[in-house]
Amino acid sequence: MAELTDRKLYLGPKLRVLRRELGLNQTRMAEELGVSPSYLNHLERNQRPLTAQMLLRLANTYDIDIRDFTATPAEGGPGELSEILSDALVRDIGIARDEVLEVAENYPGVSEAIARFYRALGDLRRLPGEAVARSGPAPLVAPVDWLRETIARAGNHFAEIDAGAESLAATLSDDPALLQAELRTRLKDRHGMSVQLVRADVLAGTLRHYDMHRRRLMLSERLPASGRLFAIAYHLCAQELAEAIAAQVARAAPPDEDSRRLASIALTNYAAAALVMPYDRFRQAAEQSRHDIALLRDRFGASTEQVAHRLTSLNRTGARGVPFFMAKIDRAGALSKRFDGEAWPFARYGGTCPRWDAHGPQEQDWVTPQLIETLDGKRFLTLAIGLPHGEARGRSVIALGCEAKHAARILHADGIDPEKGEATEVGPTCHLCERRACPDRALPPVTRALDLHSYERTAAPFPFRRV
Repeated sequence: MAELTDRKLYLGPKLRVLRRELGLNQTRMAEELGVSPSYLNHLERNQRPLTAQMLLRLANTYDIDIRDFTATPAEGGPGELSEILSDALVRDIGIARDEVLEVAENYPGVSEAIARFYRALGDLRRLPGEAVARSGPAPLVAPVDWLRETIARAGNHFAEIDAGAESLAATLSDDPALLQAELRTRLKDRHGMSVQLVRADVLAGTLRHYDMHRRRLMLSERLPASGRLFAIAYHLCAQELAEAIAAQVARAAPPDEDSRRLASIALTNYAAAALVMPYDRFRQAAEQSRHDIALLRDRFGASTEQVAHRLTSLNRTGARGVPFFMAKIDRAGALSKRFDGEAWPFARYGGTCPRWDAHGPQEQDWVTPQLIETLDGKRFLTLAIGLPHGEARGRSVIALGCEAKHAARILHADGIDPEKGEATEVGPTCHLCERRACPDRALPPVTRALDLHSYERTAAPFPFRRV
């Protein structure tokens, strides 16, 4: 609580949303909290800050987690809304920053609605011909975007699935080699499914295939040991954790069939990771090894990417890990996967910053740390991880990151001073960044007018006016 009392907390919109979710009017909630209705009204309208004592009353009365309640929302925040309102379609309106902040902080539902419309607009812009040709109505949100938003809202943690996978893992071996054999046996004995390793040319470009007719799981010889273990765990979880997975999919309320299928696959993948890397055992190993990526990979028989994914999901109440964000990035800087964590320092739409070293080529199986600082002065530690032979498809890099204050808990950050060390100044993405002296800028900021003169050339490309 010491950290929370150091600053004033104006959480009126969150308090109002909580009250409505509980189905209470102001008079009833005020009575249950032991305060006057007028005081509660002041709190909801951000005319009074939420005190530490009131936070404790909320936590005890309604069984909420204080960290979750006071955390900055992953979606619909001021940064995301500013990014959306800088689009060429509405840029000329010139919406003041304080107006954006007021909407984002006081009306989070409005911000989220705007974000959903913007994602739908992005889909229409990318595929106008297909949108017109559809026989039925187009989904408001693309399935991948909907899934990313759903995972972000859940903090990439699904407690019921995690608990089920952990209970299942408790009956099995900790040794990855023995675990694979036990999973094969369990699939065969309990579900009548056999596992067969086949030549790569038999599957013709497919890494795994389940033959429903013969109830046979075929794994390509090209799959490394970690991939084989994960594939078998996936199919076992699809059988034994089907109820928990289906319940979570139903709670997520997918808007269409494609989104439902994508969610089911993603949550079964989550279950497989939770089976191979059970929550408590994996979290303790991560803390004790100070998040040594190679050690965790070898101990649990997982791939680098699987370990990175799992680190972003350690969000269990009372037993949280470092709040990592993660991205999978190709050599051009395009993100094929992203888990935002508690703080994502780059733009949510478009690319990242060219000054972020995660874009560049990384040596195989090597972790490159970097201290970065955003426009608002926040510092982050990032780890660019080159995928070892056998894992990499193409030339992708896995990037993990967290706020720099967690650096002491991370082996790969040794030698980096999170507060006084030299940090690379980065921006959200070039067209939203207002750093004037950046030599790596690829585009001018859409928020400022260019300031070009024939009589001079500045060191930084695209000079622009301050106001």
